[in-house]
Amino acid sequence: MSLQNTSTSKDTGLLLNVEDKPSFFMTLILAAQHLLAALGGIIAVPLVVGNVLELPATDTIILVNASLLISGVVTFVQSKGIGPVGIRLPSVMGTSFTFVAAALAIGFSEAGVAGILGSSLVGSIVMIAGAYLMPYIRKYFPPVVTGCVVMSIGLSLISVAVDWFAGGQKTDPNYASTSTLAMAAFVLIVVILLVQWGKGIFSAAAIFFAMLVGYIVALFFGLVDFTDVKEAQVFAVPTPFHFGLAFPISGIIGMSIAYLVTIVESNGNFLAIGQATNTKVTGEHVKRGVLCDGLGSALAACFSTLPFSSFAQNIGIISITRVASRYVVMWTGILLFLAGLFPVFGALIVSIPAPVLGGAGVMMFAMIIVGGIQMLDRVTRSRRNGLIIAISLGACLAVTLRPELFNHLPGWTKEIFSSGITTGSLFAIILDRILPADKEYTETENLENH
Repeated sequence: MSLQNTSTSKDTGLLLNVEDKPSFFMTLILAAQHLLAALGGIIAVPLVVGNVLELPATDTIILVNASLLISGVVTFVQSKGIGPVGIRLPSVMGTSFTFVAAALAIGFSEAGVAGILGSSLVGSIVMIAGAYLMPYIRKYFPPVVTGCVVMSIGLSLISVAVDWFAGGQKTDPNYASTSTLAMAAFVLIVVILLVQWGKGIFSAAAIFFAMLVGYIVALFFGLVDFTDVKEAQVFAVPTPFHFGLAFPISGIIGMSIAYLVTIVESNGNFLAIGQATNTKVTGEHVKRGVLCDGLGSALAACFSTLPFSSFAQNIGIISITRVASRYVVMWTGILLFLAGLFPVFGALIVSIPAPVLGGAGVMMFAMIIVGGIQMLDRVTRSRRNGLIIAISLGACLAVTLRPELFNHLPGWTKEIFSSGITTGSLFAIILDRILPADKEYTETENLENH
């Protein structure tokens, strides 16, 4: 089947470029693989918050449905662009774990869920205002910093993919069992075969078909749990201001800090999307993208769910399949919107076993690391740049592997450094500003001196 590419792959190395429009049938399949990759992450945050706060099941369902519905709206706007809002690149949006710590702290206070949503609504002003500063902030992201940020994204996500690969959580009795690893490895092999030797739609939608084959095999071996599907509502419409709004000062401060962290992470994700789509991401691009994040998060608070940011796992899909069409991701937004209206559809996607996700996830996240390596390969080799790369990536891995590292530090410190992406990015930015440029020596210069 033809991909109907409007520009030659020789120009960019992509099967579909950003402005290419595949056929409707192919668009749906390509959009579905983005949906499969993102859905688990989108519903994970409301599920975690709902379960930890011990909300009634009906309230948790409201959080989940609203997350899917608003994710669809914000994903569509981010990819299509409406006026000054939206980066106009293939960016899937979803609820962010960056806000979980602040949300739980507020939720356990007297303000409850209303305090979480009110603080999120007021805090979104930080992100909306920050969007207009992005053209000026871009000077803090030269190639060496950008490469470190993109690599930090991939390194931070690998541990998630490994847990999926092994079957979920370490507490699971079947974690890393032989059958679990075999299932994940089978899916990974199918992805490799389709990417390397698949033609047309089978190469472009390699993630989708690999997960579909893995799901069918899991069904055959009785590894799919349909409990959530049976209990899910067929149709539901999220209600605006279901929990009400409250505005605790401490909660607003905590959420505002989380939004500042998200600005850094979103900037890194947008740069990674630029790398994957062969698009030069300018300050104006990032401004429109961050503005969409902020306005989308404000909308999410009004519709009774948690704030949003761009999803890094979907960048990996673009890198693997070489499909960069923003129209595909616009349709992913439409599918997410429908999933919010039909919870049973979302429950069916969530029934995909963790090893099936893991087989594809390891490849997706590793491809983001490859993107970062390619960016750093174009950076001048010098002691200064070597220090920036080593320390920032080391800091990223330290927080990713040992998140309890900052347990005894003040709460605001943990809020900022709880993410390996943010930690690695901040170290790269700070070091790039303070290390003197006049002491750089390239490898060539050093060899000539000797």
